[in-house]
Amino acid sequence: MHDLQQLLANNQRWARQRVEDDPHFFKSLSEQQTPEYLWIGCSDSRVPANQIIDLPPGEVFVHRNIANQVVHTDFNCLSVLQFAVDVLKVRHILVVGHYGCSGVRAALQGQRLGISDNWLRHVKDVRHKHIHRLSALPDQTQCVDKLCEYNVVEQVMNVCHSTIVQDAWEAGQSLHIHGWVYSLEDGLVRDLGISIDGPDAIMSRYEYALKRLAD
Repeated sequence: MHDLQQLLANNQRWARQRVEDDPHFFKSLSEQQTPEYLWIGCSDSRVPANQIIDLPPGEVFVHRNIANQVVHTDFNCLSVLQFAVDVLKVRHILVVGHYGCSGVRAALQGQRLGISDNWLRHVKDVRHKHIHRLSALPDQTQCVDKLCEYNVVEQVMNVCHSTIVQDAWEAGQSLHIHGWVYSLEDGLVRDLGISIDGPDAIMSRYEYALKRLAD
């Protein structure tokens, strides 16, 4: 219980500091949620969305799962996506992976983790799709990191092909989908060169991103 009491104490200290910095912080926060960004990222505890892009609470709507997957039968992810696009009217969807992802590594190396193996089957599909490029890399670390990048690109495509995003674009809604990858070693986010703002741009941006990853 001592550890939990410490968490509660941390919360009280954090809340006091926010009020000292801005007496209206919590009142303003409680009255509105108008984020421009949906972050789809990994559940890894070392990859906190708001801190990485240095935005305060209320600015980023977040969905996280193991290896930042967007699966068309995952109603958790789809519900978040639909709420973000249709209700909150976000303008940007950020699919963000990270180098050294343990889920991606397990999928690449065929490690057995338990029930998570079923979820990581989708990453194995990405591995299989790009195996000719991955097999040309000299070591496992580079292979894992490259698969992290390919995985982001493929999840961007899944977002773009979802009925939610397709319907939004058809209705004329301004919506941009981006693929990024985060490095735990230096704290920097890399743009993978796949930013899509409509159905006509999907294939050209996908091919451009794949070319960049192959260089």
